[in-house]
Amino acid sequence: MKLLLKTLAETEKCFLDESIYDKKDYKCGSALLGERFSLQLAYQAKELNFGEGHRDCVLEIDSPISEYISLSRIECVNVRMPMPPGGDDGYFLRTQPGLYPDLLVPFRPERQKIWASRDLQSLWVDINIPEDAQGGKFPVKFTVKDPQNGEIYAESVFELEIIAAKLPEQEITVTQWFHPDCLAVYYGVEVFSEEHWAIMAQFIDTAVRNGINMILTPIFTPALDTVIGTERPTVQLIDVERRDGKYKFGFEKLCRFVNMCRDLGVKYYEMAHLFTQWGAGHAPKVMATTENGYERIFGWDTEAVGEDYAFFLSCLLPALIDELEKLGVAHCVSFHISDEPGGDHLENYLKAKNLVNDHLRGQKIMDALSDFSYWEKGVVECPVVSIDHAEPYIEAKVPDLWVYYCCCQWDKVSNRFLAMSTARNRIIGQQFYKYNIAGFLQWGYNFYYTCGSAEYCDPYQCTDGGYWVPAGDAFSVYPAPGGAAYETLHLLGFTAALYDLRAFRLAEKLCGREAVMSVIEERGEITFMEYPRDDGQILNVREKINGLIKEALNK
Repeated sequence: MKLLLKTLAETEKCFLDESIYDKKDYKCGSALLGERFSLQLAYQAKELNFGEGHRDCVLEIDSPISEYISLSRIECVNVRMPMPPGGDDGYFLRTQPGLYPDLLVPFRPERQKIWASRDLQSLWVDINIPEDAQGGKFPVKFTVKDPQNGEIYAESVFELEIIAAKLPEQEITVTQWFHPDCLAVYYGVEVFSEEHWAIMAQFIDTAVRNGINMILTPIFTPALDTVIGTERPTVQLIDVERRDGKYKFGFEKLCRFVNMCRDLGVKYYEMAHLFTQWGAGHAPKVMATTENGYERIFGWDTEAVGEDYAFFLSCLLPALIDELEKLGVAHCVSFHISDEPGGDHLENYLKAKNLVNDHLRGQKIMDALSDFSYWEKGVVECPVVSIDHAEPYIEAKVPDLWVYYCCCQWDKVSNRFLAMSTARNRIIGQQFYKYNIAGFLQWGYNFYYTCGSAEYCDPYQCTDGGYWVPAGDAFSVYPAPGGAAYETLHLLGFTAALYDLRAFRLAEKLCGREAVMSVIEERGEITFMEYPRDDGQILNVREKINGLIKEALNK
């Protein structure tokens, strides 16, 4: 058998119908201490015996840093909706339905075999560099052999330079909304059962390892992506009791959730929205124990600023903040009023905000929106703006600006759709740095429903929420056996952007901001709308930044 083997940059995507000859060799790179450096190992059989669909092979890795290396098999997933209808801006890798590389399944070469076939396949290679690792240049040799007689089919060598400079802590706050109800439904476990807590812990652990340091905290079942008049499964962390018109609250589950998150490395908490999405017209679903038993006391039939809900919030919010202070996290908590209000919702939004302002004791309020009037009129002190509407906020020098993207951000801007290149995903790290972005929000860490949460959909079968959003938008991890979370190419593309950002911060400390921006904009000015579209820019910028750091350390 003739086998072709290449090491590729992590920015590549290998589709089954492509040729390995068209993929550019990636033979060397550099990384910093505490970084997760990634590359790919692509392989394709060019000569198989008649009737053979594939040939089993074994992979051997020989390197002085082999203990840092872990591998995953890159699996292709079904993509029916690669982009929004009519949404081709000319910068998608592909625009047609098909099989797209994305899912990463852990691979152990000492126990598993690779299948060499005529299709182009690849493995994801992670080199997890400890903070106390030794600097220097280290070869990593990959050898593919016949499992029976040891015949060597192909070899490839990559050289990694470890620069003895520790990555600084991540400064930007990042949230991808966490949906506990989706996990309960997928795994068929009771909400807040011990099984559910264990599964949530694994998903949050994976989130933290990928730079997500803020977690959406369901004090109520989140009033998000829910068809009017319907409900999502209850995942309410605060126990509510109503007797004779008076309220009592239990915070045991909230305390457990916060302590679990803190133990896993979460630094910030965003409380679930106090009012419904797209205009703050109603109260979220709130369950309580009453004289009639356990029942819903607020929801779509509740006026947002009505007397009953206003009284409830006047009782709950002071008690909640007291509890957050006891937990020691009140200083790192944010509250939401309503998600994505439009210009015609401003009056409603302001009424809702005024209803809770006094009870929140100056706590930070942030919401995803795009209408500049919310900032201009002082309605929202922390707007989270879509990246394609960020320009007026940047021009107004809004302090500590947050940005977001979702299914609507596809025209020229960065996003994580599976049909987009990893370079287009990762470029956002350079944009974060240029504009000193304080925080980033994305709505779908693990959303496994159709539009409006009308039905559950198996993420392994449906990557678009039922022909609702482009594949890659609704979730960035797959639910794996045992309650683990499988990572994806589109998650790790964004994670790499966060590593880039941390490297830029270190280079700025050593060499100055002007030197860093000179490298980033060597080929021209970068904005959220305009930037180089090729993998080469991403890789070259990072290597030059690493070079600046190394040079500064050697002075």
